[in-house]
Amino acid sequence: MTRFVIDAPTLLHLVAEGVRVAPQHQLVAPNVLRSQALALLFEEVRSGRLAEREAMERHEALTQVKVRLLGDRVSRRVAWQIAADRYLDSTIDAEYLAVTRLQADAYVTVDPVARARAEGVVPLGTVVQLTS
Repeated sequence: MTRFVIDAPTLLHLVAEGVRVAPQHQLVAPNVLRSQALALLFEEVRSGRLAEREAMERHEALTQVKVRLLGDRVSRRVAWQIAADRYLDSTIDAEYLAVTRLQADAYVTVDPVARARAEGVVPLGTVVQLTS
């Protein structure tokens, strides 16, 4: 089994594109994943890029994606250290990197900024790897 950390943009991408994660893989993420995904959907609706009905359908679909959510004391401490070492403005983005470092084989994100932030910190994967 390969464990992949995914972030909120990637979770929404999986749902919007109907991407199915191969059964031999496990998805993990920090506890903030679903709240961030909901916030992104709300932002899409508020900006007029997505109808509320579609956002609610995607929200329902994302709750069906099996993701193990983590947020123990050790991962929070590692997130703090990563954020400090990388001069990040927040520990939230570092939580994904901490969970990857502690609990996963690679971090998968469709967000180019998040991918650049993770470069050299944790192993990176791709959405294609999730399906094979």
